[in-house]
Amino acid sequence: MENYTVSGCIVTYNSKNKISATITSVLENTKGVPFTLYIVDNASTDGTADYIRKNFPDVVVVEPKSNDGFGAGHNKILPFLTSKYHVVINPDIILREDVISELCRYADEDNSIGLLSPEVRFEDGTKQLLGMKNPTIRYLGAHRLYNKSKPAGRLMTEYCMLDMPEDEPFPITNATGCFMFFRTEIFREIGGFDERFFMYLEDCDIARRVAEKYKALHYPMATVYHLWERESKTNKKLLLIHIQSILKYFLKWGIKF
Repeated sequence: MENYTVSGCIVTYNSKNKISATITSVLENTKGVPFTLYIVDNASTDGTADYIRKNFPDVVVVEPKSNDGFGAGHNKILPFLTSKYHVVINPDIILREDVISELCRYADEDNSIGLLSPEVRFEDGTKQLLGMKNPTIRYLGAHRLYNKSKPAGRLMTEYCMLDMPEDEPFPITNATGCFMFFRTEIFREIGGFDERFFMYLEDCDIARRVAEKYKALHYPMATVYHLWERESKTNKKLLLIHIQSILKYFLKWGIKF
């Protein structure tokens, strides 16, 4: 592996009670490459930023004066990045192995790779079914109604590409924002996340933009664990934001049923 650095970023908002586990798992398991972790705290009111500074002095904390959303938060560190690869990480992700170094190793083999997305599982090891094709009205509806206790139907199988092999990478046009591995120069070239999306579907949008010019691949041999709560199913405010993002996405890319 050549000599280079890797960066990662977590955007937090009132995440004090859960962020320690994520930061610890990322730092303790990323040993194969020189790694710098940034935290962008989106105007938390629970002392998240101070907690991180006190307990993780090697982490770089950035504090915007306002909460402009998930994508805008991640874009705040674009001017600082000198790394070869950059990782977008949710504050509810847990690593149990050196996933980042493994993704670096694979990306080193092909300079046309712009984005890698690992396997994502629940804490108990159950596979999370996440969209890997561009969203359509039917796909989003099927995903919204899906119950993980039941077998995936035809639409979920298509949307999540469940018929693809689990032991080799394959092309995707959509990736989950809970853990996205970018070639930094490409992340910068496309301007980072589209800040019109406050939260939700900014990941679908950025993966699609990368896939138009470069390789975007699912890499199922590396696994991260996502403590996914699907809060927009129970929180009316987040549900409204989710609906707004869906409308923005289809206005930008065109409605597909």
